Amino acid sequence: MIGTVLVANRGEIARRAMRTCRDMGLGTVAVYAAADAGAPHVREADAAVPLEGGGAAAYLRPEALVEAAERAGADAVHPGYGFLSESAAFARAVVKAGLTWIGPPAEAIEAMGSKTAAKALAERAGVPVSAALDPGRVTAGDLPVLVKASAGGGGRGMRIVRDLVGLEAAAESARAEAAAAFGDPAVFCEPYVEHGRHVEVQVLADAHGTVWAVGDRDCSVQRRHQKVVEEAPAPGLDPALRERLHEAARRMAGAIGYTGAGTAEFLVGADGTPAFLEMNTRLQVEHPVTECVTGLDLVEWQLRIAEGEALPPEGPPAPRGHAVQARLYAEDPAAGWRPHSGTVARFDVPAARARFTVPDGFGVRVDSGVEEGTRVGVEFDPMLAKVIAWGRNRDDALRRLSAALAGARLHGVGANRDLLVRVLRHPVFTAGDMHIRFLAEQGLDDHGTGGRTAQGRPPELALPLADERAVRLSALAAALAEAERNRERAPVLGGLPAGWRNLPSAPHTRRYRGPSGEEVEAAYASGRGGPVPVPVGDTGRVVLRGAAPDRVELLVDGVLRAFEVARGAGAVYVDSVLGPVALEPLDRFPEREAAHTPGTLLAPMPGTVTRVAACAGERVEEGRPLLWLEAMKMEHEISAPVSGTVSEVAAEGARTDTGTVLAVVEPDGPPDPQERA
Repeated sequence: MIGTVLVANRGEIARRAMRTCRDMGLGTVAVYAAADAGAPHVREADAAVPLEGGGAAAYLRPEALVEAAERAGADAVHPGYGFLSESAAFARAVVKAGLTWIGPPAEAIEAMGSKTAAKALAERAGVPVSAALDPGRVTAGDLPVLVKASAGGGGRGMRIVRDLVGLEAAAESARAEAAAAFGDPAVFCEPYVEHGRHVEVQVLADAHGTVWAVGDRDCSVQRRHQKVVEEAPAPGLDPALRERLHEAARRMAGAIGYTGAGTAEFLVGADGTPAFLEMNTRLQVEHPVTECVTGLDLVEWQLRIAEGEALPPEGPPAPRGHAVQARLYAEDPAAGWRPHSGTVARFDVPAARARFTVPDGFGVRVDSGVEEGTRVGVEFDPMLAKVIAWGRNRDDALRRLSAALAGARLHGVGANRDLLVRVLRHPVFTAGDMHIRFLAEQGLDDHGTGGRTAQGRPPELALPLADERAVRLSALAAALAEAERNRERAPVLGGLPAGWRNLPSAPHTRRYRGPSGEEVEAAYASGRGGPVPVPVGDTGRVVLRGAAPDRVELLVDGVLRAFEVARGAGAVYVDSVLGPVALEPLDRFPEREAAHTPGTLLAPMPGTVTRVAACAGERVEEGRPLLWLEAMKMEHEISAPVSGTVSEVAAEGARTDTGTVLAVVEPDGPPDPQERA
């Protein structure tokens, strides 16, 4: 029997695993890197052990994790997902130390560790697979193909190739990324299915030979080959195809002697033809949707199977209702998926009925790795939380989830919340017609190199929920709340209405920078009755009905609207049913910004330069990749803004802050008049 579990992970999955451990009466031990010393998962554990190092590398040393378990008195290790969860070496080290490994045998992990080897094994087991091609032998007839890292996952080391000219460069780029991420540069190619669906089957297997296929999930909405929205059951699957996928997953698990929780992933073509992709030998990020529709606690079953318990002979429960999960990432979809860092000032989902467990009825669940005061750095994955809705049917779940996200309060760190709401309400998605190219076809390029319409605007899915009018009304609410705050803090005459005057005054004006970088102005006049809104732009007919430092009520064209106002470091957050708005107050007398040479490329975020593709003195064309910056486990391509000569470029391995000069490209001079003619 297990007594105390060390969770060899961090963030949301560590909190999730510890929740079940507490429910089962088990002790918990957390581990943490220096950057995570104050993280929620550390505070919630019974004991915690510090690891050397401040970033992801701290969680990647098997010997340190085993030593931490022994030091804290744990007798079992749960790996979570990511990090060492699919490391056969880590599993062996845990077992060798006499601890219980809460996962499949090391041999099963090893068998699925190489995607090419896994495909060969699947083929021998009678599971449908797509071909694994050597990049050097791809022909025009094989295109398009997906270059894919043989090891690892999470979208790293993957490139879509549509012409042979770009194949060699794509393969080399994928090798470099795979080597940096997984320590293994091996890549292969497989046929790329343009409008395929990513469908996976949840597996549970015990040590007595029983294998369950615990339903299926659709994970087709992806960015950078990473999942964004997942749901269970997979909508619109033909019953025969569903059973075929379940049987294939059971066969794969049986072929490698699998035990515990795992997932077989498939790509289903538009014609309904399935092909095995890989098997994840761990718990999946999207496991909550399966838990909601089946009522199972998959972490509990991982623990019970690790203790030797057999699965019930009657088989898995049939799904009830429908569940959809959205991943809340700290990133900006309209800026090439650029990650955000900062401190979470507020995170609250008022609609949530449960956290880290299935709601007691149809409703919303939240699994989060952050809370108020959590520092979000660039060392780890940008996922902040998962919001899950369980409903009577798919339409019910989508409506619950979109409303819960729209009504969430997230201050201090930018996130993809508005994109998620727009996806959940998009007619293509609601009709169930999504596929792996859904976001790209809506104008959001997989690798963030696009993201703008011909008119220079972000695609519709990347637009804020609050339109221009809502932003102006929110700015007015922010200005009125600030006036009320100043009145309450006034040392004398604080009982008078804000800005009270015996005679009408000239308008008071406040300026803000809006969500899309635009300047927004709000104005009000002061008189005997207090502040009176002054129209600026199209706000409609506005009457102030009530103001407090944290709440303003405006009668807008005869409809009463309430605006919640909160202040953070250098920002004002206004939440209303019109959409959340983050505003940056602008100084009346701004300092002059430092001038930079034309062609200067500044780091958009803190990170590390992982690769450099140009050197000083080299001439480059506009759009040519100069270097790659890694932040939050994602690579960001930095390209030449103009054609010219590189005069400066950062070194590989250099650490950057926001605004650090990465490269300077001196633009080509204008052609002489004769050449122009």
